[in-house]
Amino acid sequence: MNLARMLRKRAEENRPVRVGVIGAGKFGSMFIAQARTTTGLHLAGVADLSGERARAALERTGWDMSAQIAKDFDAGRKTGGTVITEDADALIASGLDVLIDITGSPAAAIRHALKAFDHGSHVVNVTVEADVLAGPVLAARARKKGLVYALAYGDQPALVCEMVDWAEAAGFRIVSAGKGTKYMPGYERSTPETVWTHYGITAEAAAKGGMNPQMFNSFIDGTKSAIEMAAISNATGLNAPRDGLAFPPCNANELNRVLVPRAAGGVLDEPGLVEVVASQARDGKELPQHLRWGVYVVFEPGSEGVSSAYTRRCFSEYGLASDPEGRYAALYRPYHFVGLELGISVAAAALRKEATGVADAFRSDVVATAKKALKPGDVLDGEGGYCVYGKLMRAEDSLAIRGLPIGLAHKIKLVRPVAEGTPVSFDDVEIAEDDIVRIRREMERDFAAPARRTAAE
Repeated sequence: MNLARMLRKRAEENRPVRVGVIGAGKFGSMFIAQARTTTGLHLAGVADLSGERARAALERTGWDMSAQIAKDFDAGRKTGGTVITEDADALIASGLDVLIDITGSPAAAIRHALKAFDHGSHVVNVTVEADVLAGPVLAARARKKGLVYALAYGDQPALVCEMVDWAEAAGFRIVSAGKGTKYMPGYERSTPETVWTHYGITAEAAAKGGMNPQMFNSFIDGTKSAIEMAAISNATGLNAPRDGLAFPPCNANELNRVLVPRAAGGVLDEPGLVEVVASQARDGKELPQHLRWGVYVVFEPGSEGVSSAYTRRCFSEYGLASDPEGRYAALYRPYHFVGLELGISVAAAALRKEATGVADAFRSDVVATAKKALKPGDVLDGEGGYCVYGKLMRAEDSLAIRGLPIGLAHKIKLVRPVAEGTPVSFDDVEIAEDDIVRIRREMERDFAAPARRTAAE
């Protein structure tokens, strides 16, 4: 609760936190907008494959392009200016306190993180796909160098991790945690060609708005939800549902009745799970007080007997909605502010040496699953594409079938047929053992942990 004070102190000492951003899309632009007005923070540089896109991001977020842009990093240190570059490696080597990766490419994000650690920089990873592919390895590499590797505050996984941490630190037991999204059965077969019908806009309107159909489709087909829940599981110890995400329709007022075990009238096979709630009823109607943009945690007293009865009574006395028996309560946040909140991760890493969510084991995975019947010679087109969607699985189940992570399912050729709805395995594809695959193997070997924790443990 003192990050703003610590940032002001850094400003007074004329040693602001130096941060670099790789990726100048929407998420990056939202952070850039706030960086301009955050005392004690210096945006040292913005790197993007397109320098013009980086320049446009700064211009549209209010930066003075004549006064606040530096020609090189030495000049930027002297004047407090920001460098625009297409050379991510030069930005990483420029003496940053914190590097933020927002590339969306798992391979690029992993490489950037490893280089940043070599240069003594903390890393905030917005590319959650990379975290699910190799997060525990990246966290371990950071720790060995006395650095922080963190999920990005403002994105839903870090916000859920914060809520889980709060509940456990307060002595409660976690029953479930997750987020809301727009989802209907059948969305998993959505493609970049059909995606805009689900959003209720035309392809032409989407193109004018610069909206990437494959990226938006990864939200609709459930892949992004699976990725985010896997990240939360790997960072908190909560389990993935055994059969993947169910996306039960549920509004904010029903969390403590729906996101509880079946024995208590809910939908969970067991306590201690991540889950995503749908913002629409199964007839397609939008639910009142839905959590499409929100996050939640459901919890119960941390003990039984007299202590539990007392805690339940306190739930009621202080107006906390609970189930009919008063056992389960929920806390939720209806919105997340994406890149506008990202500075919390930057400040926490640089000033507290603390991660806003970090994977400590390989508990959950997201496996590429066929959207249609696939045949030998087909080339997978990755997250949000025409061929596969990402299904959340427990790590031990993924390892048992040699599941192909969605983060590796891009430009990979099939060598065997895969039936619609079937997970793709490493044995089904032709894949080179490059550095990224080797890091993935390291995670499987050194960090795999059976997802056995439950709320009762």
